[in-house]
Amino acid sequence: MCASRLHLLAGIALVTALCGCASVPQATPERDAEAKQFITHPGFASVYIFRIDFGGNPPSEDPVVHVDGRLIGATLARTYFRVDVLPGERLLHGYGFDQGWIKINVRPEEIAFVSLNAMGGTSHFRQVDPETGKREIQLCCSLLENWAPGLRPLFR
Repeated sequence: MCASRLHLLAGIALVTALCGCASVPQATPERDAEAKQFITHPGFASVYIFRIDFGGNPPSEDPVVHVDGRLIGATLARTYFRVDVLPGERLLHGYGFDQGWIKINVRPEEIAFVSLNAMGGTSHFRQVDPETGKREIQLCCSLLENWAPGLRPLFR
């Protein structure tokens, strides 16, 4: 009996921890400025996912973004994520009732820009050209951390 209660408490703790993973903090101004230099790392590609809309969704409907099934975080209006990935085909998608998705193909040292618009609980992804992506991010958006500072896992 005691072991089953322990398992139940462990399960509740796990669910609580996972729910908190979707919420991400805003990056420091220094990290935002660094990301806005749009520099890639040798042998890897970078994907910028940005929202230029003004929101209006309830917080529970802000899209949670995944890259290749891995949680990046919940987006907010006028914010962006930078995700470093191995070259190849990548799947960006929402979560749960959000059936929005896009497949992009990135090459080494390439930067891909994906605009995200959230309407009615669904993510609408659209790849844009680099000049448009850089301009939109510079004008509107603040970087969100997708992992703890200093820990930027590589998506394989």
